[in-house]
Amino acid sequence: MTALLIAGLIGVLLPFLGAWQKAFDLPSPTAFDAFPKQWLVPVTVLFAPVAEELLFRGWQRGSASALWLLLCALVGAAVLTLVTDPAQARPAGGILLAALVAAPIGWFLLRKRPAPLDWFARFFPWIFYAVAVGFALFHLTNYPRLSLLMVPLVLPQLWAALVLGYLRQRLGLAQAILAHVAANACSIGLALASGSIGS
Repeated sequence: MTALLIAGLIGVLLPFLGAWQKAFDLPSPTAFDAFPKQWLVPVTVLFAPVAEELLFRGWQRGSASALWLLLCALVGAAVLTLVTDPAQARPAGGILLAALVAAPIGWFLLRKRPAPLDWFARFFPWIFYAVAVGFALFHLTNYPRLSLLMVPLVLPQLWAALVLGYLRQRLGLAQAILAHVAANACSIGLALASGSIGS
């Protein structure tokens, strides 16, 4: 599956998207500009795959404990993202601290219920595809501007989300993380070799 993931990315999607970008004069991703050059490979090859798999697929078995951790992570991410006023720092810090404390306590209390929750199992196909689309659209934040013409540029991430989600369900989270690491390593290696980033 990892070979299929990488072949689809490098052999089909990236050449198509290069032509699409050139045809419509679309910008390249600027997300890489945020990191010092020495951090580019570790962040894209190690940190991003682990963080993204935990956030987007770590909970996909639908157990109460996994969904609780996801909820706590989303609360923490919302606080970190939405609170920009220094006057709100104290209440925001309190909410963040509460989420950090609640996460392990909730996980501990719910860990003995490994089966998917009924509603989750019933709606899982919808959840699976919605998360795959959300994962792809999330990567639009890598670009400096947005338009409808930009949407095809995240087809590689949609393809990856479908394959990684399948791996997560069939073989486990560790396999999805390893496949994500391999795909990112190949993509960043190709980008560095071509000089499109890191120059």
